[in-house]
Amino acid sequence: MNIKELKLVLQEGEGQFVEFKENIDKKFAKEIVAFANASGGRIFLGVNDKGEINGIKITNELKSRITDIAKNCDPFIKMRLEEVNSVLIVDIPEGINKPYQCSDGFYMRIGPNSQKLSRDQILELSVKEGKIRFDEQICDEFDFNDFDDSKFEYYLRLAKISYNLDRNGMLANLKVMKNKNMTNAGVLFFAKNPSKYIPTSKIRCILFRGDKRVDILDRKEVDKGIIGNIEYAVNFLKEHIPVKFEIKGIKRVEFPEYPEEAYREAIVNALIHRDYFENGEVAVEKLRNNVIVNNPGGLVHSLPEKDFGKASRPRNRLLADLLSKTVFMEKVGTGIKRIRDYCKKNNNKVDFSFDEHNFFVEMKTRLKTGVKTTQKTTQKTTQKILELLKENPKYSRKELSELIGNITEDGIKYNLKKLKSEGKIKRIGPDKGGHWEVVEGND
Repeated sequence: MNIKELKLVLQEGEGQFVEFKENIDKKFAKEIVAFANASGGRIFLGVNDKGEINGIKITNELKSRITDIAKNCDPFIKMRLEEVNSVLIVDIPEGINKPYQCSDGFYMRIGPNSQKLSRDQILELSVKEGKIRFDEQICDEFDFNDFDDSKFEYYLRLAKISYNLDRNGMLANLKVMKNKNMTNAGVLFFAKNPSKYIPTSKIRCILFRGDKRVDILDRKEVDKGIIGNIEYAVNFLKEHIPVKFEIKGIKRVEFPEYPEEAYREAIVNALIHRDYFENGEVAVEKLRNNVIVNNPGGLVHSLPEKDFGKASRPRNRLLADLLSKTVFMEKVGTGIKRIRDYCKKNNNKVDFSFDEHNFFVEMKTRLKTGVKTTQKTTQKTTQKILELLKENPKYSRKELSELIGNITEDGIKYNLKKLKSEGKIKRIGPDKGGHWEVVEGND
């Protein structure tokens, strides 16, 4: 900085990034901490409150004293010193290891003032900076009677992990159990009803008639745990996304309006990277001309907006680690790029937007208005199921999946449940050994 630039700063006066001090005083440490906890700033020593240069004697002793003050902050704050005539400029960058404190407490620069943080503000800052991670906290209220062994065994199969220890030993190795207590990550993956302990665990799936969120055709709110919620939401979209068919030779080729890989990736990202401290639910919405996936919680505070899509800062490291062992999240940290690549390949436009409290992924249709499409609706799939069950009421979900093709067992389960709720089929006998009966009139 030269003398001309200095004079311009002095004319503008104190503010969010500028503090004037005639000399080091008792408040000097709190000013350093306040700038480090905010967006950085500069302290001009040798300048009074009116922006007038009184000057200060710049010595090695003075510089050493400033360095010692910074070293005594917790954690240590790095800074840069610059001399302009008789003014010493202390340049404090935004901290990368927030929150910082001095002997008087935690402070934050807000406008021209350095304000002391309350307990809740310190907690909020710690959460934003990833120092307190929701998924790694112990869920003290969890009752192991609510542990779902079938979910746990299903996860182990997906992750290709051998069940070679007792259950508690396996959970401890996966880092979801600490001192015989379940973490929030464990609850989100393996509880029978996670929302009993974590109200923000649900996912909401909605089908709208048009392009506005007004007329709802179908709405589901589910609480099946991380993996169950992913599978349900993916199947929900698959049932309502149009597909264009073309005959090439003797084969029928399908061109989906949206690539399954892209919306599956968006759903996974939403559930893994959402802020579970924030109220609300992950929402998966299908409108006429777009698909929107929204999750509470903007970018992780430690990730600069300029690095979005280039770097990864997982908000929930334990959730990400657990899911990365399965096919749902094999490549950690590449989700945004993968969504873009899948959409580009399928000729879809995709937009990412975020604020302090929300993150949106919006995929726009690739089909032109008026293009005739055949929609893979629930009606089409369920009709095939009805026909097969009339043929053999004892078909299993696996057999139905293989016979219909291009649908998972979970997709079959989803459609069977829908048919049952609509009164089109009913279950005769137990789950094992029983059979389905097509209600008369549903041919």
